Amino acid sequence: MTDGIPDYRIPVGDWVERGVDWVQDNFTGVLDGVSDGLGLTIGSFEDALMAVPPLLLAALIVALAGWRVGWRFGLFALAAMALIFGMDIWKETVTTLALVIGSSLVALAIGIPIGIAMARSNTVEAIARPVLDLMQTMPPFVYLIPAAIFFGLGKVPGAIATLIFAMPPAVRLTNLGIRQVSREHVEAGLAFGCTNRQLLLKVQLPLAMPSIMAGINQTLMLALSMVVIASMIGAGGLGNTVLTGIQRLNVGLGFEGGLGVVLLAILLDRITQSFGRTKRDGTAQALSGLMARIKRTFGKAKPGASGA
Repeated sequence: MTDGIPDYRIPVGDWVERGVDWVQDNFTGVLDGVSDGLGLTIGSFEDALMAVPPLLLAALIVALAGWRVGWRFGLFALAAMALIFGMDIWKETVTTLALVIGSSLVALAIGIPIGIAMARSNTVEAIARPVLDLMQTMPPFVYLIPAAIFFGLGKVPGAIATLIFAMPPAVRLTNLGIRQVSREHVEAGLAFGCTNRQLLLKVQLPLAMPSIMAGINQTLMLALSMVVIASMIGAGGLGNTVLTGIQRLNVGLGFEGGLGVVLLAILLDRITQSFGRTKRDGTAQALSGLMARIKRTFGKAKPGASGA
């Protein structure tokens, strides 16, 4: 014992290194497939966005903002687009947007089914919860190390680190939303003869949609924050502008890249929130319709019961 500290060591780092070596030796084909698939997804989004004339794409973003949120936010989107063009960071913004959308879609495609499985099984929830805790509390820079080891440098490892970091909110809020569906609604669905699949698709998911949309919104925001960090392993985009400003001690360049991230974050946040509000309105209408059908059913059943 030295200075009151026990003289023993648990070689967690050595175990992790052996695990990484084992994965590299035995799952090369899987890693290559993941790299190719994710690279194709992100590359397709980026090529599609770059193929649209910049002014037309900016106009579509402004129109979407005005339609979904309101004319005042449409004016903000117009000012944001003018500022992005004026700072000459349009290509970096499009690259970041493609990376955020691609990694977020993959994160949602994985995370939402896991959240549904957690809501339907306490065992799955007990297993997944500590993993989610680890994913959310691990410093984001740590994700860059295995991503770079397994997938090299570039957009793919950046997307891998981003989707792992951004996935937990989608999983947790999907699980929470389904579990918060009241027992009365579930029993009403079963009374109408719903199977487990129909109960999930027609009762639980529609009622849980506001919570799920909040998870989607948070996934996008976390993905955007991680994209800046992922620039350290070659993800590019606005994060690379910020990183270049840090390396050169160029405050102006770093501020321009950071401001571009802020503007993109506000646009994505408000637009996705607008879809969440639409889902809440639709859920309320669906709930009122369901309750009306239940009342009609019981209302027809009462006269027969009294007549009997």
